[in-house]
Amino acid sequence: MAETILIVTEDADLLDDLLRLCAAAGAEARVAHGAPESRAGRAGWASWTAAEAWRTAPLILVGDDCAGAGSGLAASGTGPPGGRRRAGVLLVGRDLDDSGVWERGAWIGAEGVVVLPDAEGWLAGRIADAAEGIADPALTVGVIGGRGGAGASALACALAVTAADAGAGARAGARARTGTGAGRSAMLIDGDPLGGGLDVLLGGERTEGLRWPAFAESRGRVGGAALDESLPKLHGLSVLSWDRGDSAAVSGDAMKSVLESARRHAGVVVVDLPRRMDEATAEALAQLDVGLLLVPAELRAVAAAHRVAGVTRMVLKDLRVVVRTRTGAGTGPGARRGGAGAPGLDEDEVARLLGLDLAGELPWEPGLLEAAERGRPPGSAESGAFARFCRAFWDRSLAACGGAGGAVV
Repeated sequence: MAETILIVTEDADLLDDLLRLCAAAGAEARVAHGAPESRAGRAGWASWTAAEAWRTAPLILVGDDCAGAGSGLAASGTGPPGGRRRAGVLLVGRDLDDSGVWERGAWIGAEGVVVLPDAEGWLAGRIADAAEGIADPALTVGVIGGRGGAGASALACALAVTAADAGAGARAGARARTGTGAGRSAMLIDGDPLGGGLDVLLGGERTEGLRWPAFAESRGRVGGAALDESLPKLHGLSVLSWDRGDSAAVSGDAMKSVLESARRHAGVVVVDLPRRMDEATAEALAQLDVGLLLVPAELRAVAAAHRVAGVTRMVLKDLRVVVRTRTGAGTGPGARRGGAGAPGLDEDEVARLLGLDLAGELPWEPGLLEAAERGRPPGSAESGAFARFCRAFWDRSLAACGGAGGAVV
């Protein structure tokens, strides 16, 4: 349900504009025709019909006509007389040349001043965010292969599948605003147009829902709830993948719009990224909290990954390496050296050579791709190496977030 925005103004033209912006954002609006009387003090505030809405509304838009020195809002700071200032109050004016508007904004404790029509686009986005009940942005993790065939798409799917299970979903829900975890689910974004489609890897290429071509030319704001509702639902995930057509590119603006929308609505977002750098990839990297570079424990793979890491770190500060070994840990010396009888590198040595923090070792899981062809995607086998790695990663990362985006360990 859309949150209700409080509008305080007696200016009919301004009210029309603000109601129009609320309608465009899908937000309900309550209108208070005028501020409380300043002379009446506490009694005036208590008798004001919008007093309760002032306390509970996620966003309050105060017309400049109601913010003068004689306004009850200005006389009391913001809120009831003697009360504490609250967040989410904006003073809305029309005259860019009126320097006094900033002083009136300070009188009512506004966190900002918006001048129309210049700031209409920004205000529309702010109203839409409030209408969706936006809290902290989703924890956003990108996966990149250090070389071709490293298994990055399988790891991205496994991370998303494990994030969508009941335990990770509950922890992700804790990042949502108090009182609801609705909509704070896991979302998987396929950022590699030449990767064959993550919906195929998840066994859902025929599942109804929109694919990337529907968003390829998107600009500006995409509604989070609308995006989520439009996507295929596979294994408890919302998945944005590619169709089987010839289109194989999205603009940087489209990637920005879609990822911003996903981060507003979901609790966890996982992005499968290509090794090449283009405008869309750079935009995706800029929105990640952490990137995982999956590198097989082989010398040639490390050499290739070094180039990928160098380019990626130009945009993404927090890039970590996941070292993929060929066999399960604990199965003999070859397990930690790239496979029985095969030359390989220790995971600490790979991290040292790349100059990256080690996110962990990931043994390759026998039968992983064959299981996916039978409808069991990577990460769905609870005892499998991919599921174990991903659960441990989410346990550390979500616990470290504690409701604050970007704090990943």
